[in-house]
Amino acid sequence: MPRQLTSTPQSVFARRESSVRSYCRAFPTVFTSAQGSRMTAEDGTRYIDFLAGCSTLNYGHNHPELKKALIDYIMSDGVTHGLDMHTDAKARFLETFETLILEPRDLDYRVMFTGPTGANAVEAALKLARKVTGRSNVIAFTNGFHGMTLGALAATGNAGKRNGAGVTLSDVDHEAYDGYFGSDVDTAEQLEARLDDPSSGLEAPAAFLVEVVQGEGGLNTASDAWLRKIAALAKQHGALLIIDDIQAGCGRTGSFFSFERAGVVPDIVTLAKSLSGYGLPFALTLIKPEHDDWKPGEHNGTFRGNNHAFVTATRALELFWSNDDFARDVERKGAHLRQRLETIVADTGIARRVKGRGMMAGIEFESGEQASQICKQCFKAGLIIETSGSHDEVVKVLCPLVISDEELDEGLSILAKAAETVDAQADKAAA
Repeated sequence: MPRQLTSTPQSVFARRESSVRSYCRAFPTVFTSAQGSRMTAEDGTRYIDFLAGCSTLNYGHNHPELKKALIDYIMSDGVTHGLDMHTDAKARFLETFETLILEPRDLDYRVMFTGPTGANAVEAALKLARKVTGRSNVIAFTNGFHGMTLGALAATGNAGKRNGAGVTLSDVDHEAYDGYFGSDVDTAEQLEARLDDPSSGLEAPAAFLVEVVQGEGGLNTASDAWLRKIAALAKQHGALLIIDDIQAGCGRTGSFFSFERAGVVPDIVTLAKSLSGYGLPFALTLIKPEHDDWKPGEHNGTFRGNNHAFVTATRALELFWSNDDFARDVERKGAHLRQRLETIVADTGIARRVKGRGMMAGIEFESGEQASQICKQCFKAGLIIETSGSHDEVVKVLCPLVISDEELDEGLSILAKAAETVDAQADKAAA
């Protein structure tokens, strides 16, 4: 029998959990169950989930088909942990990923099983790019976020996260992302001028590391034209193009990979978050075969073989990516989401603009304080939603992609009401 709590759950968290905890501060309740697009707290309150594990739960909480596949595998005594040894679960995942994802997109990648987090995948990508090119410098971009381990953190822009490193974060230049100086400034042309100038002080890069949509950076979105210019610059200067698709991938922008629409083919792609389909830790680094220059065991980790994640990932691919129906439905919902968000912007004085793409969209407000107050109002009304951006000024919608139209509209109505409330408070304070 499970051990009974001798105190309230909240008190044990305050007594024993590290002060580094964060999301639980924004959502101060104890959750006991979750299904689909909703989470239930211990007091019975049900919340619509517009956070979805920061895009880890694209297919919702406890999807019944994925749950059944996992339970069947566990009950058959399938291998749980196997380092990077061959298992039938790994073979089925690789074959399914090859057949449903790579081949239809005419992509040829070696699949590297890294440690289980997105940061692990990024670390492997950076290390490999440096090994292949013999260079140390990497070009990352303003407002980018790539993880909390030191190599990935060096490529991350956020000062608060960088300051926690405790050491110098080096060998990365942070260049201006698309639109950083406004729509009239082509930052790809600026970067080209810097790379072509031997007196710019910019060292020849091993790689360009870029997100097509910057999830934590405030939903800044690279145009297709800008992304193609960056890809051309990488090739021209002998660098590898790394697309970090950890948050924007697995269908979040409409297509499986966020870069598909631009027609670029990265040298390396990092995937994690919704890859397992069930919230299980699982990350990959995809590598063009000509760059797969690793020696056996040169980059490894104990948890490269999460067979439970292989099982749920395989079933997710079969369910959602065997044809174009799911992607088309995500595009439809994304268009509806943007329309609803545009209406909130039009009706709210403190709202500036809609940002993002597909089902990775949100509203930029005048300040982070306003955005935070809106999220608090939403939580009180039964909606879990969070902020992003340089000053946490963007309220970001990352609901499960399988959310029903009714639940999506219900959550957006809560968001609209919260924005209206905070807008009225701002008007009152200004009067």
